Amino acid sequence: MKKSMAKSLLVAALGFGLTVPAFAADTIKLGVAGAHSGDLASYGLPSVNAAKLVVDQVNAKGGIDGKQVELLIEDDVCKPEVATNTATKLVSDGVHVVLGHICSGATKAALPIYNNAGVVVMSPSATNPALTQSGDYPNFYRTIASDDAQARTEVDFALGTLGLTKIAVIHDKGDYGKGLAEFAKTFIEKSGKGEVTLFEGVTPGAVDYSAVVQKIKRSGAEAVIFGGYHPEASKIITQMRKKRMDTIFISDDGVKDDTFIKVAGKYAEGVYATGPKDTSSNPLSKEAVEAHKKTFGSDPGAFFENAYSAALALLNAVDQADSTDMAKVRAALQSSDVATPVGTIRFDEIGDAVGVGFAMYQVKDGQYVEVK
Repeated sequence: MKKSMAKSLLVAALGFGLTVPAFAADTIKLGVAGAHSGDLASYGLPSVNAAKLVVDQVNAKGGIDGKQVELLIEDDVCKPEVATNTATKLVSDGVHVVLGHICSGATKAALPIYNNAGVVVMSPSATNPALTQSGDYPNFYRTIASDDAQARTEVDFALGTLGLTKIAVIHDKGDYGKGLAEFAKTFIEKSGKGEVTLFEGVTPGAVDYSAVVQKIKRSGAEAVIFGGYHPEASKIITQMRKKRMDTIFISDDGVKDDTFIKVAGKYAEGVYATGPKDTSSNPLSKEAVEAHKKTFGSDPGAFFENAYSAALALLNAVDQADSTDMAKVRAALQSSDVATPVGTIRFDEIGDAVGVGFAMYQVKDGQYVEVK
C-alpha cells in the first residue's frame, strides 16, 4: 500500500476478524516487545492485540509497497535484564521497526541495541523523561507524555484541586517510579504550597510494606503520591486501609489499570491515578475499541489506544519514507501528521508526540472514572 495507507486504514471499518496472511518472502517486520507474561502482562498484552489489528488491516489492504507486514512478538516481562535479550533476538530476526517496550527500565536497557542496529522504536507507555530528553536514544519515540508532565498533573491536583499541603512521596526504586517521584518531590518543594513529609523507596515484590505504611502514618501526610506499578500499590493501599488510615492515595499510569482494582478490591475505592487523556469521543478510538471487542471478545486494556496509534505511526512512516532506514523513518515521523485513536499526531525532534497528555482518574464503584 502506497502513501494512502494511513488514510485508507483510518476510514475503513475495523470490525472484522483476524486472518493469517500468507507473507511474501520479503516482508516488513514489525516487532512487538513488552510484558506478555508475569505481573505486568496486563500492560503488555493490549499492545500485542493492537499490533495484530493494525497489521491485519494493513495486509488486507495490500501491505506497504507490495510487501506484507510480519509480526515478531517477544516477551521481556518488563525486566531490563530480559529486555536486552529480547532486543537482541528481534534484531537477529531482522526486525525493521519495534512497537515497545512497555516499562521504562526495560526500554532503556534495550534501546542501545536497537540504535546500533538502526531500528526505530516507539513505546505506548515508557514515560521516563530521559528516554527522549537525554539525547542518548535518537531512535526512540513514544505516543504518551513523559513523567514530568504526569508528576506535574499529580502535584497540581493534590495541592491545587484537593488543597493539601503535606505529601508523602513513595516509589519503587525503578527508572519509572523513582523518576516520577523525584519530579513530584521537586514540584512540591518549588510550589511554595506544600511539604514533602517523607520520600522513601520500597522493594518491588515484597510481601509486607507495613514499615513504609507506618512511616507514612508517622509523617502526618495528608496524601501519598506513589511512583510505580500496581502490584506494589495494591499491597500498600490495602495495608494502609487495614490500619484505618484514610490518607489519600495518588498514583500514576502504572497503577491506572483494572488489575489494580481487582487485586486491591474494596481498598481501591477512592484511589486517584493519572493516565492518558480520555479519547473515547474520537471516532478512530471508538472504531479501534470496537474492533478489539469483536475480535478478542473483551475490552482492550491499558495503553491499547497508545499502542494502536504507535503501530499506525510506525507503518505510516515506513510507507512515507519508502524505506525502513532509520534516518528516513525518523524524518517521516517528524514531518508527517497521522490520524490515530489518540488524535492527529506528529513527533518533535526528540521523539515525543505533540498533543498528548495526562488526566486524573479516580476509582468509583470499582472502575476508573476521569475527574472533571
